[in-house]
Formats: sequence, C-alpha cells, structure tokens
Amino acid sequence: MTGDDLLRILATLANPHRLRVIGALTRERNYVSQLARELDVSRALLQVHLRKLEAAGLVSANIEVSQDGKAMKFYEVTPFAVLLTPQSIAAAAPTLGSDSDMDAEVRS
Repeated sequence: MTGDDLLRILATLANPHRLRVIGALTRERNYVSQLARELDVSRALLQVHLRKLEAAGLVSANIEVSQDGKAMKFYEVTPFAVLLTPQSIAAAAPTLGSDSDMDAEVRS
C-alpha cells in the first residue's frame, strides 16, 4: 500500500458518519434510501459520504432494477484490511506524493 493509499483510507475513515456507514453495510448491503433511514441522515449527506467511501475503495455499488421497475443503487463493503504499525507507516511514508496534492484531497 502506498503512502497516498494509506492516507486516503485513514482520512476517509476519520469521519463518524462514514464509520457508521461501514458498520451498517458490514451487517448487510443496502440501498441509499433505506440506509439513510437506518442511519437517520439525509440522502444527500449519505450520498456524499458513500462517494468518498467508494473513491477510497472501501465500498462498492451495483445498480439493480426492483420489481416495480425502479433502478436502485445497492452498496456493500469491499473487503479491506489496513495494518497500521510503525513499520507499515515507515514503509508507506517514502511513497507519499507531494503535500499539496494529498492535503487538498484529505481536507475534502
């Protein structure tokens, strides 16, 4: 894992809403409306967090057509493991990109 990958994953997970999304999707895959109700957040806010989780490779989405013909986007956790030790950080650190590139991305 590169330093940029590690930083992207850690920054993405450093948000309580995203941790709750991962927790809920670990139990079962779900679609946006239902997940928003379960987590008691707006669909718009949830979609922002789902996009960030998907960009970091932590969740994936599939569009399925329901029986009534509506397209529904289902999300599920993508299996991942992050080994965070001083040694893994030391190995990833030399592969970090320029500070300005990642700082802007992590802040979003």
